[in-house]
Amino acid sequence: MLAITKDSFVALTSNIFAILGLRSLYFALSGIMQLFRYLKIGLALILVFIGVKMLIDHWVDISTIVSLGVIGGVLTISVLASMLVSSPTEKK
Repeated sequence: MLAITKDSFVALTSNIFAILGLRSLYFALSGIMQLFRYLKIGLALILVFIGVKMLIDHWVDISTIVSLGVIGGVLTISVLASMLVSSPTEKK
């Protein structure tokens, strides 16, 4: 954030509001997390992708469009798989 602005008040307040927004999003998602069984796997894959992207940044340039496509694709596939594949408890 300090790369964008030198004003510490702007940097501090934007980080506080970002944390507050993520906190409310976490509580909203925690209520419906049991509906999406494969979402944890999808989020883990996204974290692995971001980590690998950060490690190979000096050698390989991955564009923002490709990164957003990978993240959106993994999230879409994990949500659709959770909705389409029935759980073992539903079969009984």
